[in-house]
Amino acid sequence: MPNIGYSRSPQVQKGALVQIVDGVVGISTNIIPFQFNPATMSRTLEPFNPLEVNETGRGQLSPTAQPFDPKERITLEAELDASDQLEDADGGAQEFGVADRIAAIEKLLLPTQGLLEDLLVSFAAVAGVEAAPMRPTVPVVLFIWGRSRIVPVRVTSYSIEEQLFLPTLHPIMARVSLELEVLTPDVFKCQTGPSIELAIAAYRTFRLQRDALALAHAARNTDAVRALLPF
Repeated sequence: MPNIGYSRSPQVQKGALVQIVDGVVGISTNIIPFQFNPATMSRTLEPFNPLEVNETGRGQLSPTAQPFDPKERITLEAELDASDQLEDADGGAQEFGVADRIAAIEKLLLPTQGLLEDLLVSFAAVAGVEAAPMRPTVPVVLFIWGRSRIVPVRVTSYSIEEQLFLPTLHPIMARVSLELEVLTPDVFKCQTGPSIELAIAAYRTFRLQRDALALAHAARNTDAVRALLPF
């Protein structure tokens, strides 16, 4: 955060996306901090609709039924800019611009065994060596937005607008649009491993923090609620 001459200026936390891969030698990570925190973020929650369960109406659930947490989707835009690094004559920025950051984000969409393992497999493929077949899976990603919001997600939509280019044609700036679907513990019933345990723990901690905030709000508004009720 720039110095604005006020010693008590708050230190803004950086949001991030962290991909967690269960590798052969342990957990590996692909950490993508936001260069600039998005100015806005949209969230949608899709509650379960018991009226759509059975068109015949037989065995219909209670209209208040909610057998699982609502589906939650998060939409945001991330800005990437290598201008400052270019002014500082940063070698990586001069060669790649923001292409390395784009590559790291796009790894969130692809089956992976870990960044290093994928590089070795790609080298082997170029050399004509076939790797052993593996079940393609996309590892868990944690969306980190401060201490009170760390949730497992999957990227469900991705688009990018690249702006300005180096002589190498790598972009200097880019705007990345992401849609993330929050993953609840229910979707991990058939999966195990350290990354899955971490994802479930993160979601449950998020729920605990949200429940505590809701309780604190209710406690502050007890008198107002009593004034509204006629009984």
